[in-house]
Amino acid sequence: MKTKRTITTALTALTALMCVSMLTSASAQSSKIATDPIGGQPPAGSKPSVKDLDYQLKYQRAFEAVLWGIPAVGIYGFEKGTKELGFGDNVILAYSGPARQKAELLTANTVTPYILAYTDLRNGPAVLELPAASEDASLFGQVVDHWQVTIADAGPSGIDKGQGGKIQLTPPGYSEKIPEGYIHVKSPSYKVNFAFRSIPGPDSTVERAYEYSKTLKMYYLSELPNPKPTQFVDPIDMRFSTLPPYDEDFFDDLYQIFSVENAYPRDKVMMGMLASLGIEKGKPYKPDEKTQKAMRAAAADAFFYMKETFLVGEPDEPYYEDRQWRWAQYSDSNRGFSWETDDLLDTEARALHFYHWATYAPNKLPEKPATVYLGGVLDKDGNELEAGKTYSLNFPADMPVKQFWSLTIYDYYTMAFIYNKEDRHGLSCYDMEKKKKNDDGSVTLYFGPKAPEGLEDYWIPTAGKKPTLYVRFYGPTDAFFDKTFKMPDLELVK
Repeated sequence: MKTKRTITTALTALTALMCVSMLTSASAQSSKIATDPIGGQPPAGSKPSVKDLDYQLKYQRAFEAVLWGIPAVGIYGFEKGTKELGFGDNVILAYSGPARQKAELLTANTVTPYILAYTDLRNGPAVLELPAASEDASLFGQVVDHWQVTIADAGPSGIDKGQGGKIQLTPPGYSEKIPEGYIHVKSPSYKVNFAFRSIPGPDSTVERAYEYSKTLKMYYLSELPNPKPTQFVDPIDMRFSTLPPYDEDFFDDLYQIFSVENAYPRDKVMMGMLASLGIEKGKPYKPDEKTQKAMRAAAADAFFYMKETFLVGEPDEPYYEDRQWRWAQYSDSNRGFSWETDDLLDTEARALHFYHWATYAPNKLPEKPATVYLGGVLDKDGNELEAGKTYSLNFPADMPVKQFWSLTIYDYYTMAFIYNKEDRHGLSCYDMEKKKKNDDGSVTLYFGPKAPEGLEDYWIPTAGKKPTLYVRFYGPTDAFFDKTFKMPDLELVK
């Protein structure tokens, strides 16, 4: 009985202690709620991490705007560059030969002539007349909107199937009837650019391909029935600057674009951020000194961020498991180049993987593209390519191409040609046709600040710049895609 009373007494005491504890906890909680709500402010003792939060806000928004705006600013550069040459809309820049160093373009090729132009659909629909493919040449390229989204392909693989035709480009909201015989292309933007390559036929020449390019026509529909003759300009010896400016001028370009174009629903959050930087449709653009300072810093930082990320690359970019080559045509999960899904617009991936180093992406990347690129930023030992060093690259006799291959060297930072006194930026199998080969039929090319003695014809100058390169395979065979052929890695010479 005594034991039972003892247990009962102990349980009673324990219950009392628990009640007291609960009351004490409740009292403490009640006291905390009464004086300090949960959340609503930073931890005790917190202070602003920067002195000028207004500057920090402008910097952050400007940084994100660079990544977001790269595709639009990249294509606007073609319009701006054309105007700086003294020409306007519907004037066609037709290169009489492959681009050289004064063509300041992102990763241009050095083999086929370019044809470039823009139009302004605020003036009404524009007509682009494409010639049919011939023995002399055929067209290859894209017509794009202000976001560099392809709205029409040209040539045998394009909207005209190589048969030529009249494309009528209409502006946003256009509802009038399209004349019979025209290929209607609705543009979501007012400014439209095109870039074509004039591809010589098997028995043709670059000169004949150039003459073929001048059979295009471009004019406004309102000029019918007697449109004025299309003006052609050969910019081969002109400095045609199209590269994005990585300072406060980047934001002036954004203003020039979006003071004209309509914002897509997906971009309205960013348009709100741009408004805080003074970029707003229908209002003058007059950023103050602090805003310009933030813009300048953000543009430079965004540039270096993109370059660092480009150097590191993505885990799935290496083309071979045991080589340093990277697959250059890195697309989104839908094999496109928009990086837009039902859930998000990946502006960072869009900038990093394509638009900061290239222009004019196709709508979709085929499983086996007609032209493929391998990019090189590392030597065979995984070391970065360096300014001032000389490298070699061996092209085997059995290169997996139906047409031809080429090697092009670019400045790692600008991704444009490197200015050099030789005005040489690439070599192809065509350049090697009459040159001496190695005993096994291969050919070894070199790039660096100075040609190895006796090998000047096999050398591409880098003029002391940090290089990056692309090997292009035109008409790649199955051996490329199934990787039974493997491109040799870059070798450090000295």
